[in-house]
Amino acid sequence: MVHRSTWSRKTVLGTKLHTFLKTEKKNWRRDVFHLDGDNLRELTVNKDYSEKGRIQNIRNAQMIIEFIHNNECDVVVSLVAPYRWLREEFKEKIGLDNFQELFVHTTEKRGKEKFHVKNYEQPTTEFLDVDTTKDNPDKSFSKIINKLISLEKINN
Repeated sequence: MVHRSTWSRKTVLGTKLHTFLKTEKKNWRRDVFHLDGDNLRELTVNKDYSEKGRIQNIRNAQMIIEFIHNNECDVVVSLVAPYRWLREEFKEKIGLDNFQELFVHTTEKRGKEKFHVKNYEQPTTEFLDVDTTKDNPDKSFSKIINKLISLEKINN
């Protein structure tokens, strides 16, 4: 299960989802990891926010996700992935049964606008839309969980 977003509480919601999946053993079948884009940039020493640097960061994340998935574990990813073609390519590779894209976004200014990508490509297929503009993290998280339950991605 993958969480993708713009700067809109991606880490907060990713952490909450990771904790939920780890602690609700009745709902989950495997170990769960959380990969955050900010931590990934530190780990790989990639401070390049150009298109080339962003693509490399996304590819690094995808390699880690695939490795963890192939070792029978699941991953919650909190990552800005602005290029739809990269996300769609990965959905196809890993399989839609193993992947859930969350498009988490806001219209609020939250202080990280300098990192925004001007040409962010919103998802068009197979995603959950989560607008956090008017909701606090707990309400946004509840919406995510309810949507995942309705899609039978997690048990009720």
